[in-house]
Amino acid sequence: MRRNEIFDKCYEHKHALIFAAGIATAVIGKKVLESDAVKDAATKGMATIMSARKDAEECFQDMRENAEEIVIDAHEEEKKEIYIKDEE
Repeated sequence: MRRNEIFDKCYEHKHALIFAAGIATAVIGKKVLESDAVKDAATKGMATIMSARKDAEECFQDMRENAEEIVIDAHEEEKKEIYIKDEE
């Protein structure tokens, strides 16, 4: 068979080849996803994300506490100014 004849035969049965390629991809994909290397990488990635989330929550909580202190201090300053004006 010539090279062109092989391609012509494959082209005639392209749907069967696509189906076979899909099955092969599913089988290989399953093997890859079940491998220990992928599980370890996914676990490390999840741990990194959880750590980053915890750090972000702590940073947000610190910013919130600082903002609340600033608001409390601002209200105290306003009260002092009101009392000073009233005494005059």
